[in-house]
Amino acid sequence: MKEIKYTIQDALGIHARPAGMLVKVAAGFKSAIAIDNGVKKADAKRIMAVMSMGVKQGQEVTVTADGEDEDAAIATLETFFKENL
Repeated sequence: MKEIKYTIQDALGIHARPAGMLVKVAAGFKSAIAIDNGVKKADAKRIMAVMSMGVKQGQEVTVTADGEDEDAAIATLETFFKENL
């Protein structure tokens, strides 16, 4: 299992547009991918689960990938978070 920690920079947090983009990126991998904000944990491949977390600007999230392509998944997600959130 691989993981990264990231502090959300987007003023609106993880809202609909980036959540949809995140789910699309996560769905491209076979690994199980989860996001945890310390209060809730969600499957990153499920839009409603990601949006229901209510992640705001300044909150730290932990993204984990577990599976056969976890290295590629975590590298891609780290880039995604830095560029979009």
